[in-house]
Amino acid sequence: MRAARCLSSWYVTALPVPRALGAAGRTSRDLARAAVRRGRGAGMFRLLSPGLGRGLLRAAGRRCRVCSAHLLPGPAVGRAPEVEVPPSRVARPGGGSGLLPLLAALAWFSKPAAEEEEEERQGAGGAAAQDAADEAEAEIIQLLKRAKLSIMKDEPEEAELILHDALRLAYQSDNKKAITYTYDLMANLAFIRGQLENAEKLFKATMSYLLGGGMQQEDNAIIEISLKLASIYAAQDRQEFALAGYEFCISTLEGKIEREKELAEDVLSVEEKANTHLLLGMCLDAFARYLLFSKHPSQAQRMYEKALHISEEILGERHPQTIVLMSDLATTLDAQGRLDEACAYVQRASDLARQTEHPELHIVLSNLAAILMHRERYAQAKEIYQEALKQAKLKRDEVSVQHIREELAELSRKSRPLT
Repeated sequence: MRAARCLSSWYVTALPVPRALGAAGRTSRDLARAAVRRGRGAGMFRLLSPGLGRGLLRAAGRRCRVCSAHLLPGPAVGRAPEVEVPPSRVARPGGGSGLLPLLAALAWFSKPAAEEEEEERQGAGGAAAQDAADEAEAEIIQLLKRAKLSIMKDEPEEAELILHDALRLAYQSDNKKAITYTYDLMANLAFIRGQLENAEKLFKATMSYLLGGGMQQEDNAIIEISLKLASIYAAQDRQEFALAGYEFCISTLEGKIEREKELAEDVLSVEEKANTHLLLGMCLDAFARYLLFSKHPSQAQRMYEKALHISEEILGERHPQTIVLMSDLATTLDAQGRLDEACAYVQRASDLARQTEHPELHIVLSNLAAILMHRERYAQAKEIYQEALKQAKLKRDEVSVQHIREELAELSRKSRPLT
């Protein structure tokens, strides 16, 4: 029996970017493709794309076509790993796929008032030094903007060259915030290009700088990087590290939410609390996919149920991510032979996907058809598969087109009368 496909992957948040250097970190939105395709909102995540066989979860997440898993270990402490920073180069044209989660603010590079007042007291020499630092900072910002543009144009090689130049300049000007920010961008870029070993080093470098700067282990930025590291370990079949990572992320966030739930809004905003809940949902979703891929569907079901509850409560039933989680929960129930329950969830998911013109409607419909086929409702399954095939062609999703055709061929064999 073929299993229904697991859609997962939340719209992924990115490394928190303080509004000013002295501000507390907070999770930024993925302002890239997710915002364009699926609307904006607090703690938004990003949906699916082709699965683990072709790479990784996008820094945000990718579609798991065979219930793949991804993400995390404990934080790296100590000296940042060696990462070569080449001399300045002219970026060359490049091609490739993938979209790096784009961090919204370049406010890493603004100065807190206390530093400005101290610098004013340093006299002309300090002013000259500050002018040089400001000039370097402005150049770094321009390089990062260019890198972002290259990423948006799907030119990862050019983006990588530009980021190396930004990192070189950040080191030369001893701008630690810029170093951290650039490492994170480089890590995400390596991650979505499938350069796992390099991505691991860069994520650890980012984490090392954050922890060295006083960030706490339970900060959302540390949790999110840990989640990305876990995906790397899962993809590399380093299962002990992957499992420890997922459990670290989930237990740390659950404890944090419990401690913060009674804090007044003037201490911790509703938005910040929601972001932490959504990050927990993302971790539960990732762990569920890992468990399903590892053939533990009942445990995966529990994780999906928790993730779905969070998504419904904060994002609402009609949000694209909530619909994805309904379909994924149906997949886990289908894997356990609980076909009636699976059908109820995936039918609701497909109804909502049609109503909202969900970007992955064809995948949800394909899952519905698969579960109907498992229930031996062959005529209905064929009708839904044909609708899914039409939608997949409109989306130019060749992988899904091929998958649905294979499912239709299997359906034809199953429904053929015995002679």
